[in-house]
Formats: sequence, C-alpha cells, structure tokens
Amino acid sequence: MDKPLDCLVIGGGPAGLTAAIYLSRYHLDIMVVDGGKSRAAWIPCTHNHAGFPDGISGKDLLDRMKEQARRYGTRIEDGQVGRIERDIEAGLFTAEYGSGQVTARTVLLATGVTNRRPPMDLELHDDAVARGLIRYCPICDGYEVTDKKVGIIGTGERGQGEALFLRSYTADVTLIAPDGPHEVDRDALGEAGIKLVDGPVTAIEPGAETIRVAASEDLDFDSIYPALGSDTHVQLAEMLGATLSDLRCIHVDSHQRTSVPGLYAAGDVVHGLDQISHAMGEGGVASTTIRNDLAKREPLRRDSSIRS
Repeated sequence: MDKPLDCLVIGGGPAGLTAAIYLSRYHLDIMVVDGGKSRAAWIPCTHNHAGFPDGISGKDLLDRMKEQARRYGTRIEDGQVGRIERDIEAGLFTAEYGSGQVTARTVLLATGVTNRRPPMDLELHDDAVARGLIRYCPICDGYEVTDKKVGIIGTGERGQGEALFLRSYTADVTLIAPDGPHEVDRDALGEAGIKLVDGPVTAIEPGAETIRVAASEDLDFDSIYPALGSDTHVQLAEMLGATLSDLRCIHVDSHQRTSVPGLYAAGDVVHGLDQISHAMGEGGVASTTIRNDLAKREPLRRDSSIRS
C-alpha cells in the first residue's frame, strides 16, 4: 500500500489552490483533485483582486495559481471525487475519483457552489457572461454597471436585497420576478426608485450590446443579474457525516475544522462572502491548521540533505 498523502485537497478554485501552495511549502505530501467547475473560471475580468491594476480573468488567475502550486511540488489531477470514506481507527480517508483511489491523513473540501442559471441556452448564457451582459456578483462588479441600465431576475428577500445593493451604483434598476407576481416590499423598492416587473420570464436574448428579458413586458438592459440562489457542493461532507448549517454550507470552526476529525473546509462551500480574496484567506487558514494538527499527531521533521 502506498504511503498516505498528508492532505487531499478536493477542489481547484481559489481556496483549494491557495491551500495547496501553503501545504506544499510546508513540505507536506499533497494532491489536488480538480473537477474544473470553479466559479472563478467564469469571471471575464476581476478588478477587486489586489495586485492586478488592470484586472485579471478568472481563468488566468487559476492558471497562475496552479503553476505556482506545481512549482512547489503539488500534484493536480483532473477528476471528480465521487466517493469518500473515513477509517476511524486508522485515522485515514479514502477517496475515489476518475483516475482511481487515494488515501490521505487529512482532507480539505474546497468544493464550492454552483449559481442557479436563468432558463436559456447554455452556449448563449456563457457567451453573455463572457461579454458582461450577464453578471452574478454585484460585490465583484457593481462598479462596472455604474450609471447603466440594470435588470435583476429574482424576488423575495434575495431579489430585493440585490436590487437595493445595485441601486447604489445606478438609478436605472428593474427587478423582474422569475415565475410570477413579486413577493417583495413594494413600498421600499418604490421609494428607492426600483421598477418592478412581474414574471414569468419567458425568454432571455443576448444582443450585440444589450440583453433582452421577456416577461410581462420586454425590456432591454446593459447587464442583468440572476438572483436565483446557488447550490452548495456538500455531498462529500454528507458522506462523512459532517455538520451542515441551515443554509446547507459546511459548518467549520474559526480554524476551518469541520465536525469530523481530520476534515477541513474552505471557500464558498463554507458560508461567507463568496469573494476570491475571502476564499483565499480561508485556504491559508485551513492549510496552516492542517499542518499544525498533523504535527500534533506526529512531529514534522525534515532530515538535512547532504551534498557531496
């Protein structure tokens, strides 16, 4: 049997790759299994990431992070972990993924979330995201819609909150209910100057410069924000019996430990800001906790290399 990894990192987004860089620089034996579904890869150009005055695309950022992790010895495997179990007596995890099976002393879940998309052709959707006609993060890119015509597809607390947030960037905000009449505080939104349009949304058609939403009336926008929620990737945590929050995020302590010994979580799968910088910070915290917890189980000592 091969020697177990010190840590298996599941997920190759900002949190997982930051942790991988740290862990490898701690001289730990680690591997990243990446399903290639990080939301960061969708970002055409992020301007909130410090150190890139002209912005950087999410794909370029991830590629740079992978290169940096590999430079320190991180192995990165493409694949989706479909099963994971823990041997309590041995204190080891065994995970199955596309290329086989791997055993590790600790596991970091950085599996992220998936945004719920509006009903439209996937290819058209992805092209519209790349061109900034569809946006998902007003915290990230609200600045880019300053004084533009913006539509939000959503209702209830989520839709109302996003509309009011974007109202601080532009006076032209329309909130469109996805399925029928709105369930919102119409007085509060009316006082803010936000237009309400009842659903259902029957079509979304990207154009050359604008995007059209067909609901109870047809409207053209510079950008639209789907405020339809997201789904956390917590299946592996559930397999291991980890505690989840009411929002179906993995519950962790202040050092990113889950309720399962040896299991850690970081990034969007943990309730937080859904921001690259925040996910990277959690990856740094988790990796340092993993290193220190491993050292408590067995002292980490590096033998001096002898050069002839």
